[in-house]
Amino acid sequence: MLSKQLEDKRMQMEMVWIEKLVPEDHLVRKLDAAIDFDFIYDLVEDLYSKDRGRPSVDPVVLIKMVFIQYIFGIRSMRQTIKEIETNVAYRWFLGFGFEDKIPHFSTFGKNYVRRFRDSDVFEQLFYRILKQAMDKGFVSPEVAFIDSTSIKANANKRKHRKKVVRTETRAYQNQLEEEINGERVKNGKKPLPPSKKDPTREVKESTTDPESGYYAKSEREKMFAYSFHTACDANGFVLGTIVKPANVHDSQVFHELFDQLKDKVCRPKVAAVDAGYKTPAIAKKLQEEGVHPVMPYKRPMTPKGYIRKNEFVYDEYYDCFLCPQNQVLSYRTTNREGYREYVSDPRICETCPLLAQCTKSQNHQKLVLRHIWQDALDEAEHLRHTERNRDIYAKRKETIERVFADLKQKHGLRWTNLKGLEKNAMQAMLVFAAMNLKKLATWSWRRNTPPTPKSPISIHLFIINKTPLRIIFSKAFCLRSEGSAVRFLFLFILFFRFDVHGRMKDIMLCSQIPFDLVRNIVAIFYR
Repeated sequence: MLSKQLEDKRMQMEMVWIEKLVPEDHLVRKLDAAIDFDFIYDLVEDLYSKDRGRPSVDPVVLIKMVFIQYIFGIRSMRQTIKEIETNVAYRWFLGFGFEDKIPHFSTFGKNYVRRFRDSDVFEQLFYRILKQAMDKGFVSPEVAFIDSTSIKANANKRKHRKKVVRTETRAYQNQLEEEINGERVKNGKKPLPPSKKDPTREVKESTTDPESGYYAKSEREKMFAYSFHTACDANGFVLGTIVKPANVHDSQVFHELFDQLKDKVCRPKVAAVDAGYKTPAIAKKLQEEGVHPVMPYKRPMTPKGYIRKNEFVYDEYYDCFLCPQNQVLSYRTTNREGYREYVSDPRICETCPLLAQCTKSQNHQKLVLRHIWQDALDEAEHLRHTERNRDIYAKRKETIERVFADLKQKHGLRWTNLKGLEKNAMQAMLVFAAMNLKKLATWSWRRNTPPTPKSPISIHLFIINKTPLRIIFSKAFCLRSEGSAVRFLFLFILFFRFDVHGRMKDIMLCSQIPFDLVRNIVAIFYR
């Protein structure tokens, strides 16, 4: 029967308690119960004047506003303020009433410029939430999954200029140079003098955001972006992050990220990384730290149609290589990059039937390189074939890849509205702190909330759903002599099994079938 609302109640005055308007299982209640935000006062105490100036906006309210933005995936602070004005749950989370004035959307930005910039407030906030999750036993940092993702910068990819910049010094450069000279002296060579050349490279610099990096993932996808180098545990809790321009390779940031993880959280027992981190320097670093490496297969870079490097067999005892034609490639020198050079005899190679597939050298001499830390990389390659490494690496899609997917899809950071490396590093700390807080709140709520008991009818429906179809059809012949109600129940069971429209509960309620009849029909199936 068609009915119409007789009275418009939009102008009706009512006395409402805001506490009763927020559902008991709403996420803001879980967040509020999971952590006491009063610790923020201690973090920012030195950034505020104690006896001068106008009263400030409560710093806890400022941080909670940011958490609302990132947890619920709101694109900007301006839109976040609009949502807070009309959302009762957000007002409850901030401690506001219906008539309280919401801070202006520029309040957080001004506080960042005047107070929080050049401070470690957001970093301390991130590690405080992570520590609370560790104290509750939710974090298992024994296995660290490390990877990076690119976040599109707030810059036009067509507005750029070319610039020559100095190449960043590698974190392990001093150690590498010492071992290179030791290797050369051991083989009767002179130590290499310090390089007088300043290594440089030409890059594309954005005129809109010069601190971003030009990123070319494929021929179609070229943009200015930032890379979020991140580590997480097996449960998906973020353990640490470092923001760099997107044109900085993953392997150059690994040492800094690993040291941050070791100093701020703990040294992991296992490090699972992607193919971009499979380098001799990283394998050596993990070996020295006593960390079990989990690295994937990396495709050889040999051009198509040529003999691959792994077809040249290394003889450790005689320190030489053997080619597929059993010719010896002897040691010649160790270069500045840390690679030993092994060369063949050009007089033998000149008449070799595989010369065209082996080298393009005009003097018919084959050169094979082997890094002085190659032994550590070979050990990591051997471990790749173990069942343990396969199981751990398979979890990357459930851990670090899922973290990046949630970061972009659920928390609104597929691209950034901020410009500059410092602001994006601040944003990374806040959004990952929000993600950890959300997971902490959800898991704490599940632990403290007793499971809801299932009704008897749902248990029987679960049994029906798990019953093989062949048993259901074999019992159908027993129902030919039964009444119409039992036959209807059998049709209902089949309908429930195939889940045509997902309205099984409504059908059962509308048909008013007695529960005893349902119990009897289930008993028929299990005779």
